[in-house]
Amino acid sequence: MATPPELDDIDRRIIGALQVDGRRPYSRIAGDIGVSESVVRYRAQRLEQSGMLQVVGIADPLRIGFDRMALIGLRLRPGTVDAVCEAITAFPETSYVAALAGAFDVIVEVICRDTAHFKELLYERIQHVEGVLSTESFFVLEIHKMAYGWGVGEVAIADGTSEEGAA
Repeated sequence: MATPPELDDIDRRIIGALQVDGRRPYSRIAGDIGVSESVVRYRAQRLEQSGMLQVVGIADPLRIGFDRMALIGLRLRPGTVDAVCEAITAFPETSYVAALAGAFDVIVEVICRDTAHFKELLYERIQHVEGVLSTESFFVLEIHKMAYGWGVGEVAIADGTSEEGAA
């Protein structure tokens, strides 16, 4: 992965526009922010190559056939956070793995087909990772907000209005 570039106002506006609509043509973004399409294309590619930007389709897993989405708090043996996180991220069911300061050492978001799949993941794999002392599970019943527009400030959206990015 390349060294992350320093972000300027143009980069932030490109990121913001793509957070609102990841399929928005570079030509439209260029017109909105007052630069050429080639500038937008180059900068978007540079941001993707550096790992700062990833444009993906986000689906609500509970609406596309995955019946169990859960957060799992992990308490770990001291000194094992990095190794446990590395092992847990290798599981295809994990969509989010973060080291924390607080009641849990790590929080993991998992998406499973059903209860049996969740049970197998938790009892046969996660709880057997070296360093995991205990787990606490929280089932997601319904998603009320899934947002990915952080920290880029005000961005133009397709209808010409603006939306303030979350800080």
